[in-house]
Amino acid sequence: MATRVRTISLYGLMLLGAVGLFLWIRERGGRLFAPASSGPLFGSGGGEAHAADALPHVLLALAVILVASWLTGALFRRLGQPPVIGEVVAGILLGPSLLGRVAPEVMAQIFPTFVVPFLGILAQVGVILFMFMVGLHLDPAELRKGTHATVAISHASIVVPFSFGALLALWLYPLLSTSDVPFTAFALFLGVSMSVTAFPVLARILTDRGIEKTRLGVIALTCAAVDDVTAWCLLAFVVSIVNAEPGAALVTASLTVGYILVMFAVVRPVLVRLVRSRESEGLTQGAMSLALLLLLVSSLTTEAIGIHALFGAFLLGAVVPHDGRIVAELTERLKGLVALLLPAFFAFTGLRTQIGLVSGVRAWLLCGAIILVASLGKFGGSAVAARLTGLNWRDSASLGILMNTRGLMELIVLNIGLDLRVLSPTLFAMLVLMALVTTVATTPILQLLQRGSVEEIDSGIALAGK
Repeated sequence: MATRVRTISLYGLMLLGAVGLFLWIRERGGRLFAPASSGPLFGSGGGEAHAADALPHVLLALAVILVASWLTGALFRRLGQPPVIGEVVAGILLGPSLLGRVAPEVMAQIFPTFVVPFLGILAQVGVILFMFMVGLHLDPAELRKGTHATVAISHASIVVPFSFGALLALWLYPLLSTSDVPFTAFALFLGVSMSVTAFPVLARILTDRGIEKTRLGVIALTCAAVDDVTAWCLLAFVVSIVNAEPGAALVTASLTVGYILVMFAVVRPVLVRLVRSRESEGLTQGAMSLALLLLLVSSLTTEAIGIHALFGAFLLGAVVPHDGRIVAELTERLKGLVALLLPAFFAFTGLRTQIGLVSGVRAWLLCGAIILVASLGKFGGSAVAARLTGLNWRDSASLGILMNTRGLMELIVLNIGLDLRVLSPTLFAMLVLMALVTTVATTPILQLLQRGSVEEIDSGIALAGK
C-alpha cells in the first residue's frame, strides 16, 4: 500500500511539474525571434500530369521501391535489425540524399516531379491502413490489465522526453525555424517528436529475441501500448492547436474528446454485437467492405474535426473487438495491401529528406544534440520510473532502451509536422536521423544489457501493482 501511494504521488508531481515547466518554456519562448521565411522551404513541390500519363511512372516507382525495400530489409534482418529499418533506409537512399547526388538523371527518370504527389497519396493510404492495423493490435482490455506502475512508467516515458523536447525548442527555434511558425506550435511538436515509441517495431524486437512472453517483455509491450495511445492523443491535440484558428483550438479539442467517447460508448458495442453475430461466417466480402467503409468514415471524421485522418484510423482499430476469427482474417488480408503501400511512404519520406541540408560542424552538432536529448529523455524517463517502481537497474535500463525505439511511428509524426509547416526541411532531416539512430541502437544495446544470465523480473512491478 505504501508503495502504491508513493508511486501515485510521484506520478502526480511529475504531471504537475511537466505542466508548470511547459508554461515557463512557453513564456520564455514567446520572447524569441526566428528569421523570416526565405521562400517555399516546405513541401516537395511538383509539376502537373494527368493520372493516365503518370500511371506508368507510378508503377515503375512502386516496383523500384519494393525491390529496394526487400533488399535492404533482408540485409538489415541479417544484421540483427528489424527489416523496417532497412526499408526506411531504402527510402532515404532513393531520395536526394544519395541517388539524387550520384545519379540525378536516374532519380529524375524513376521519380519525376509530377509523380511525387501521386506517390504521396498512395503513401498516405498505406499509412492509414497501417495505423488501423496498429489499433487492431492494441486491445483496450489488455491495457486495463496494466498496473498503476506500468501506466506511470509509460507516461513518464512521454512526459520526460516531451519536457526535454520543449526545452530544446528554446535553443533550436531561432536556429532552425522561421518567424511564420509560432513558438508554441514548434515546442509542442518537438516535444511530441521526442515522445513517440514504435510499438510494432518494439514488438518485433521482443519476438526476434524470444522474450515477448517474459515479464520484461510483457511490461515493455504494455508500456508501449499505453505510450502509443497517449502519444497519439497528444499528437491529435497538438495538431488541433496548429490547425485551428485563434480561439478555435478548444472547439477542436472538445470535438475530439466527443468523438472518442462516441466511438467507445456507441460504436464499439455495436461492433461487438455485429462481430459476434457473424463470427461463424468469417470475414465475408460484405464484412470486408463494411470494415473499409468504417475506416474511411472514421478517417474523414477526424480530418474534418481538424486533427488528422490517421487518428481516425487508429481509433477505429482500437474499438474493434480484438478476439475472434473475423478480426484475425481482416488483419491477414490487410497485411498484403500494407506491404505494397507502406514502402511508398518510406520512399516519399526519403524524397523529402535532404541529408545534405545537415552540413557543417554546427549543423551536425545540433543533430547530435537532438539525438542525445531524445535518448536521455526517453531512456532516462522510462528507466528511472521503472527503478522507482521496484525494478532492478539492469531491467530498468532494458525497458528504457526498448521504449527508446521510434522507427516508423516517428516518421509518421515527422511527416505530419512537415506537412503542417511546423518543421523545416533541415530539422526534418535531423529528426529522421534521430529516429534511425535511436531505433538501430535498440537491439545491440539490449543484447549488451541482457548478456549473461537472462532472468525474468520476479519482483518490483508485480509488488508495486498489488
